[in-house]
Amino acid sequence: MHLRKWRKRVRGKTEEYWALVESYRTARGPRQRIVAYLGEMAEAAREGVAQAARGETTHQPRLLEEVTPEWVEVDARRLRVERVRDFGGAWLGLQVLGKLGLETFLGSTLPAGREEISWGVMAQVLVLGRLCDPCSELALAERVYGRTALMDLLGVPEEKVNDDRLYRALDALLPHQAALEKHLKERVGSLFSLEYDLLLYDVTSTYFEGLAEGNALARRGYSRDHRPDCQQVCIALVVSKEGMPLAHRVFAGNRAEVSTVEEIVELIERQYGAADRIWVMDRGMVSEENVAFLKEGGRRYILGTPKSQLRRYARHFGEGGWETVREGLEVKRCPSPEGEETFLLCRSQERRAKEAAMRSTFEQRLEEGLTKLAAACEVRKLTPVRVAERVGRLLGKNTRAEKLFAVEVLPRADGGTALSWRKREERREWASLSEGCYVLRTNITDWSGEALWRAYIQLTQAEAAFRIHKQDLSLRPIWHQKQDRVRAHILVCFLAYVLWKALGLLCERAGLGGEPRQIFEELSQIRTVDVVLPTKAGPELRRRCVAQPTKHQAILLQRLGMTLPTHFKMHEV
Repeated sequence: MHLRKWRKRVRGKTEEYWALVESYRTARGPRQRIVAYLGEMAEAAREGVAQAARGETTHQPRLLEEVTPEWVEVDARRLRVERVRDFGGAWLGLQVLGKLGLETFLGSTLPAGREEISWGVMAQVLVLGRLCDPCSELALAERVYGRTALMDLLGVPEEKVNDDRLYRALDALLPHQAALEKHLKERVGSLFSLEYDLLLYDVTSTYFEGLAEGNALARRGYSRDHRPDCQQVCIALVVSKEGMPLAHRVFAGNRAEVSTVEEIVELIERQYGAADRIWVMDRGMVSEENVAFLKEGGRRYILGTPKSQLRRYARHFGEGGWETVREGLEVKRCPSPEGEETFLLCRSQERRAKEAAMRSTFEQRLEEGLTKLAAACEVRKLTPVRVAERVGRLLGKNTRAEKLFAVEVLPRADGGTALSWRKREERREWASLSEGCYVLRTNITDWSGEALWRAYIQLTQAEAAFRIHKQDLSLRPIWHQKQDRVRAHILVCFLAYVLWKALGLLCERAGLGGEPRQIFEELSQIRTVDVVLPTKAGPELRRRCVAQPTKHQAILLQRLGMTLPTHFKMHEV
């Protein structure tokens, strides 16, 4: 801030007065604003105000100055604070965004036109808003942006952020998805020394609010959100073994997982080049066609297999050769007859107890239902069709136990129906033997059973990525209706998740663990306030200050190697 002299013609006379002026940066260049009108002031008084505005605390006159500063007295009774804003979360997100080079990348990549605020800056508003307080673009413009320090951090006035400008920023961002993914892969890889030798692939779905008419991707299909009544899209995500995403694509809501494998694998190889990668996928991706496709390209893989594959290895359950990975978990290698593949039997005591408890619950429920229905058939003349329908509904509600019962529906001579059932003991024995067991399939023959299992279990990183997308970043539900806006919405969530994971890796490097949620919430409590200092001479001085961090917050910042500013100039980047 500095003093400026103003001249004004009043009734033929020129009057002079002084004003306290602040300079700040915007996306369109530097700007100035008047903080306070000071009127006529002596030179000593002006120097005192100027030094106070600059935050200078020394009483020593500067060299070559003949004027001794006159310090301004503050009326402490009228001292107040104004404009309290959320600062810590937006500031922390911007620090991580800078470490990833996204600020520079967005500024140089997104096209520049005649817009007043560049699309690169508006894209940062979208991503930081999604990270700090996930909401719709309308809510971000009307409610969230004005209560955070994003205006000060990015230099974009509150009145310049509206839903129309945010929607247009989505449109400008989407065409650069592939370039963004490549930039982040290289930047994050070098920043955290990540290796992309193991790629985890999974698919989820998310649903729409609204009909999404005219959107070819909006279809009804298998809903992972348990919303079969809504239109949805499927999202394919590829992550590293640390959970850092490399790429994502959006498919129609009725697209089967198994049909996406070839397209995603070729996308990664086209975008990042062919390499000696290992693909890890769950059983929903497995088909003989996909396995043949992976083999043809010389690709290595570790795949889950359908539960039905277990019967092929029933004789191995009672034999030795099991390798203990950890307490309660054993694995056993079973080479294929051709020797090209290895099938890994896995047996988990914890999973077995869970599946046994679930089977017992469904078995008991189904037995009670059949007993009641059989008793009803004895006292009432129910038609065979009606009884069969009720049996079908009963079996459909207890699918985990339906194969354990043999049910017969026979007509009686008196026009009623006889219902009889029995338990299939051979099925119960196999269910008890196979509970807690599953089979992995791989063409990696030189790894131990433990190494194969540990690589496959990394798929939980992809599942965690979807969970954070949906819960912490509010990916669902989707309110956009246009196809490209839907893709852009998911891209913004993807970028916010990259910031989330990068913060997690920074925390892990600092010895704070790999889960950034609690740390982000703690530092988000830091606020900025405007301290207003009324002087006894009349004018008011305003300083924008960052609240002093608590002892706990200071320790976190020190461990992360980040320095929190103490004073914060308005609209300064």
